[in-house]
Amino acid sequence: MTDRTHQFKVDEWVDILPSTLRSAAPGRYRIVRLIPCDAEDPRYCIRSPQEKHDRVVPERDLRRIEDVVA
Repeated sequence: MTDRTHQFKVDEWVDILPSTLRSAAPGRYRIVRLIPCDAEDPRYCIRSPQEKHDRVVPERDLRRIEDVVA
């Protein structure tokens, strides 16, 4: 698990792309953990301030947020 295989870093804020297969809280999510790459798309453990649980999502479902004030 290295930063070279993951586009995002721990404590970075991201948006989750909408999906009909996933019900997710609106708004920003914080990367809380990088999951080791065992497939072609790195995965992340993310957390919304509006939810009490974490989510695991592939990198392709995340979008970087620039200049976010936490």
